[in-house]
Amino acid sequence: MGQHRCPAASLALSYPHARVATFTRPHCFRSVYGLHPEPDGQLGSGIPRLSSGPTPEEVDRLIAVGSRHLIMRQILTEKSSMRSWVVRAGENGEREQAALDDGVLLAGWLGLGDLSDTTTRDDIRASVAAAYPDEGPYTVGNWTGQLYRFVHEIQAGDLVVLPLKSLLVAIGRVSGDYEYRTAAADGMRHVRRVEWLVTDLDRQAVQSDLLDSMGSLLTVFELSRFGAAERVAALADGKPDPGRPDADEFAATLTEPAKLYEEVRRRSADEPLTLSIRDFLGVWGVQRRYPAATEQIKNGLEARGLVTVPPFTEGTLDSQIAVLAGGAEPDESGTSAVTRLSGSTGLSAAVQSAAHAAGQLPDEEADVQTVAYRVSNLESANRMPESVQVGDSLGTAMTIMVLRGYGQLPVLDADGRLRGVVSWESIGRARMADPGADLQAATVRGQEADRSDDLLDWIGTIQQSGYVLVRDHDHKVCGLITASDLTVQFGTRVRPFVLVEEIEQRLRRVVDRCIPLDRIKAAVPRGRAAQVNSAANLTFGAYGHLLKTPENWAALGWAIDQQHFLAALEDCRRFRNGLMHFSPDPVTDDQLLPAQGLLELLRSVDPQI
Repeated sequence: MGQHRCPAASLALSYPHARVATFTRPHCFRSVYGLHPEPDGQLGSGIPRLSSGPTPEEVDRLIAVGSRHLIMRQILTEKSSMRSWVVRAGENGEREQAALDDGVLLAGWLGLGDLSDTTTRDDIRASVAAAYPDEGPYTVGNWTGQLYRFVHEIQAGDLVVLPLKSLLVAIGRVSGDYEYRTAAADGMRHVRRVEWLVTDLDRQAVQSDLLDSMGSLLTVFELSRFGAAERVAALADGKPDPGRPDADEFAATLTEPAKLYEEVRRRSADEPLTLSIRDFLGVWGVQRRYPAATEQIKNGLEARGLVTVPPFTEGTLDSQIAVLAGGAEPDESGTSAVTRLSGSTGLSAAVQSAAHAAGQLPDEEADVQTVAYRVSNLESANRMPESVQVGDSLGTAMTIMVLRGYGQLPVLDADGRLRGVVSWESIGRARMADPGADLQAATVRGQEADRSDDLLDWIGTIQQSGYVLVRDHDHKVCGLITASDLTVQFGTRVRPFVLVEEIEQRLRRVVDRCIPLDRIKAAVPRGRAAQVNSAANLTFGAYGHLLKTPENWAALGWAIDQQHFLAALEDCRRFRNGLMHFSPDPVTDDQLLPAQGLLELLRSVDPQI
């Protein structure tokens, strides 16, 4: 009892919900070291009180500070799985003092009963509809989504932000599951325990993009944009907001469409707003060009008289576009800003080209083009290939082809337009006819596609000839697609579906093998139970509800943590749902992690299938 506590021990004592590998049973150390949390059933600050003990008071203070920094370091190292949320304390902050004093999140919803037994959105929807019979489908659906997040999606260890009436911000770490307090006043009954890490953070310490994300009028919502979880963790640790990762400072300031519109209006025609498609999508809070998001953005631009050139629907996420006032009236010279911009010699070739493209856009009343996977969606279609020019020697072409391992090279004129292709086959044929043949004699007609062409229309040509060159709206070569590029793209596009398919097959087989059919049927809504004949009839989301039941989980016989598995399953469900909303943009390695991790775990616990 006389020995000093190490910081790691204090960490385990003070934050029993933190995932610290050193201690597997932190609660057993509490009484030994004089730490006494609030009694069970009472709402306290969530931070254990230090009683008098043999350790000097000064050492206790140092250990407390060290523990706080250790837990924040632990939070930062878990950023791949950590999420951050906002849970408001009432429309006018009427519950915030109780939330801070009692160490809880308070969801409100007067008159709504206990949600502890709910497992699906439909369950919560039924409770909401019963409690508020006069509300329409939209309101019931909106409240259902918020309450589902509060009850099921928010996990212990997640960070939570509470905006305060005082213009300060409180940040805490969720430390318990959903609870319903029957003895509490109405409006104070739906709670989640939380350990408040900071309660007086000045909003000026939060960068505008993250602060704007906190501005939703919803009571419960996730902060998912711009690396929010890691940034909230840094703020809770007393560090500056690190800002949005992988984005320049200017792009990070364009946090909403209104700011984008204002920036375009503010700029002169000689310095148009240019940014990557990735950052452009970020203005609307999306990461991939899903059909619904694309339509929303198009409508917003059209309403403001703006155009993006090239269209933001073409090219890769890192392609640059210009945002222009395409609908502005002509100036004193009778020309539009787009036409004036395309002739400016003081601008870069890329911007002039974009402006010229804007002048070639179809009339706004024209029929909407058929949605297709464009040639420009391939990265190689936007990467200038190595080439030779008309007038170069055949030896130059052959040297480049040998050094780079190329089978062919485009032959361009002085303006960058295609004049043909030289290949080993064409060189051989030319030399057979004339041993002294030059580059012109070995140049043959090349295959050339427009950036806006449907990629599927060119697959046969690429398969037969091994390549197709890509040209822009000025008919200048801007890319080269080979058969190997198609192979890579096929793997990139198909791999997520293959991973999800194997996960579902493994889940179906193990569930059918270990869990009786009557218990499988119990995991689905009553109206659908009659249609369930095996696990093959379950939706992906139903597996989480099925395996949440202790009896079903025990039947699997897996020596792994149930809560971590269910959390991984939920992450994969969200990934799968996003995958079904098709987008021309590839799934990144980070976005694949939920599926990859879960599949590796399933292969480990059940290797025979």
